Amino acid sequence: MDPRRRMQLYRTMHLWHWISAAVCFAALALFTVTGITLNHADAISARPAVSTGTAQLPDALRMKLAKGSAESPAPPTDISSWAEDAFKLSLRDATAEWSEDELYISAPGPGRDAWVSIDRASGAAKFEATDRGWLAYFNDLHKGRNTGITWKIFIDVVAAAVLFFSITGLLLLWIQARQRKSTWPLVGGGIALVTALMIFFAH
Repeated sequence: MDPRRRMQLYRTMHLWHWISAAVCFAALALFTVTGITLNHADAISARPAVSTGTAQLPDALRMKLAKGSAESPAPPTDISSWAEDAFKLSLRDATAEWSEDELYISAPGPGRDAWVSIDRASGAAKFEATDRGWLAYFNDLHKGRNTGITWKIFIDVVAAAVLFFSITGLLLLWIQARQRKSTWPLVGGGIALVTALMIFFAH
């Protein structure tokens, strides 16, 4: 390759490499640390905080509940609002399961679980919320568990940016390989190490 074109390619790859590194830094640091905590989850003890409660659905809402159906996967807005006020919890993005006897509202989130059950005949309501702590919260963010569509899209964008970061890094290695003879042996050794670990040790 012409030296001038080679230098121009080097400068372009260097620019894209550090820009992608800057954009990915916070997310990559988060996923790296939570990758370690997930890998050692059994060794990290945690005590979930469980809270429960009961309440009585107002008569106006109880009549609406008695006539409800399973046509919508989301719970009725006014009933959700009442439950949030009564139990001091968030039912954002909650799902509803209807049966002849009850309305069951499930609202899991990263690091937590919550549900509300309302008897369709009597209007008696009860709830249970479990908070598994900050570590579970960040681990669930890593896995995209109960995080909503926006966070899952963010994970995909970060993955694409990290892949771009890796590709630009590889191109930088290729450009500098003439001056650094150990470049390709090190790259090949890294590939061989990952392959060996996958084949022989990842059972």
